Amino acid sequence: MGAAPSAPEPAPSKMSSFNQALAEVPTDELMRELAHRLECTKKPEKRLILIGPPGCGKGTQSPRIKYEHCLCHLATGDMLRAAVAAKTPLGLEAKKAMESGGLVSDDIVIGLIEEATKTSECSRGFILDGFPRTVVQAKKLDEMLAKRGQTIDRVLDFQVPDSVLVERVVGRLVHPASGRSYHEKFAPPKVAGKDDVTGEPLIRRKDDNADTLKARLDAFHKQTSPVIEYYAKKVVALNANKPQPEVASQIDKALH
Repeated sequence: MGAAPSAPEPAPSKMSSFNQALAEVPTDELMRELAHRLECTKKPEKRLILIGPPGCGKGTQSPRIKYEHCLCHLATGDMLRAAVAAKTPLGLEAKKAMESGGLVSDDIVIGLIEEATKTSECSRGFILDGFPRTVVQAKKLDEMLAKRGQTIDRVLDFQVPDSVLVERVVGRLVHPASGRSYHEKFAPPKVAGKDDVTGEPLIRRKDDNADTLKARLDAFHKQTSPVIEYYAKKVVALNANKPQPEVASQIDKALH
């Protein structure tokens, strides 16, 4: 008689897969991350809005703000695309609006923000980037937060002369997955065209060119000037036409 067939090996559990992945992380990195998470429990909550024209440096500064203050970073465009791809109820509503050629309603965007800010990643607060763009949106955001006894703490206004922005924008490179931002001249990656952390390719956004910049700047100033006025008591104006360390220093002063 032939040998009895052996029983199939059980599929690896999620926990064993997690443990295997954990074992591959160097111990010093794990300890640094643990220390950072413990430090985060002592951080005060912060809810921030970043406002600034294309190329003002928000993309460079936001990962540092996120890490140092233990906040989540909410870019509404990315959130919409993710919700549509995941086919969430709000994502399906957004997709329907986009396919009909209409704009995604403020209520849908506020709903996405409300969902995101309830996650553990956002437990210490958030950075809103690219929203609100109008006073109506700002009021709806404030109403949503007020229901939870919360409010926007600071609005960081990244100010750069329009004349400076063309050179900044044309040379900009982005790592899509993390949002890390580089510049061919002012902040180049260690290896040309590659993200410093992952080594993955960097991209140039389609609208990062001089031809479209002027229209974007005109629209930005018309839209956001009233928002800055609305949040006047919470706005901190940053001279963002400075080297990155100097801008970072201004931000640190504004948030402490």
